[in-house]
Amino acid sequence: LSVYLRGEGMLKYTFKNKSKISLSLLHSGNSSGDFNHFPGDPEFGDIIQRAEQAIEGGVFPERISQGSSGSYFVKDSKGKILGVFKPKSEEPYGHLNPKWTKYFHKLCCPCCFGRGCLIPNQGYLSEVAASLVDTRLGLGVVPKTKAVYLVSETFHYNTIDRAKSRGKKYALEMVPKVGRHFHRVGLPPKLGSFQLFVEGYHEADYWLRRFEAEPLPENIRKQLQSQFERLVILDYVIRNTDRGNDNWLIKYEKPGEGEGEKVSCAIQIAAIDNGLAFPFKHPDEWRAYPFHWACLPQAKVPFSQETRELVLSRLSDMNFVQDLCEDLYELFMADKGFDKTMFERQMSVMRGQILNLSQALKDNKTPIQLVQMPRVVVERRRTGGQGRVVTLGTAFTQTFHCKRPFFSSW
Repeated sequence: LSVYLRGEGMLKYTFKNKSKISLSLLHSGNSSGDFNHFPGDPEFGDIIQRAEQAIEGGVFPERISQGSSGSYFVKDSKGKILGVFKPKSEEPYGHLNPKWTKYFHKLCCPCCFGRGCLIPNQGYLSEVAASLVDTRLGLGVVPKTKAVYLVSETFHYNTIDRAKSRGKKYALEMVPKVGRHFHRVGLPPKLGSFQLFVEGYHEADYWLRRFEAEPLPENIRKQLQSQFERLVILDYVIRNTDRGNDNWLIKYEKPGEGEGEKVSCAIQIAAIDNGLAFPFKHPDEWRAYPFHWACLPQAKVPFSQETRELVLSRLSDMNFVQDLCEDLYELFMADKGFDKTMFERQMSVMRGQILNLSQALKDNKTPIQLVQMPRVVVERRRTGGQGRVVTLGTAFTQTFHCKRPFFSSW
């Protein structure tokens, strides 16, 4: 990834091969449309363009009442929801989070503030990175998610930004010759994650209770098990610290209820809310942040042959794992707060998770047995350097993380 940043001028991302996403951000004009370009994914680009046109036409994003951060339903000009936008500045501990509960959490209980294993204000990158991992592994459970810029009056801006915007608009109307020299007239665009909206899904709890009362046919039960195993693989690889049964979704179409004559998969799972993943260490302080799906009956069934054939060959290939780490590096380093040392620690945890998962698949273990395996960290070994410059080699060191949280059921 090459990054060029010149003041408020041009911010350009170029990836190393054609199979990866290219994104050019030219900082000019007054709308977020000048930032968002997706030449490698025109379908996604068209959706973002429709969202931008809707905002310009007065159909503004609607803030979601649930959750502890500022997140928004983004709609098209007809009011149909296109996706969920989560600005970086409005994350749970962002400086513009409109939900006051987190402010009092930080003010009144600083000792328990945040999650000590996560890098603060990286939630939008975690969302995008989860989608990337899902794509590379061929899991198909995360709705497509990318980093975009959007601007809307309904987003949470500070008083100064809103005053500057009003002042520039007034100057442009009153003194057009002066106003034409403004770099930007409207509110500043916000960077965040944009996840495509999925229709026809309910929270997992809703369907799981129904399935207890009305058992599924055997063929549908196998489909659910297969989809569930993909969710387990995703969460375990990215070490999701926030997976309850309220933030993964299930879509179930009974025979004859689908839109088409044939329904290829009657049950589908969507893994949403992936913003609290990719820790730089295993949780070892107060809470363990367990996977709540480990308590489900599906977690007691060994991984299927279908699942092993889907991911085992990739996870066992160190070249694939290294390529995945490089893809994530290109994504994370675009953030202005990027720290290479901390990123390497994040990848050390992920490599350890992949090592455990590969072994569990080979040993025909169940998901509950997987989460009970000793926690491993696989660090890239440091080689010699000159002065303060330290280089990382291609050899790895495996260590066990023995310290456990105070409250832990594992």
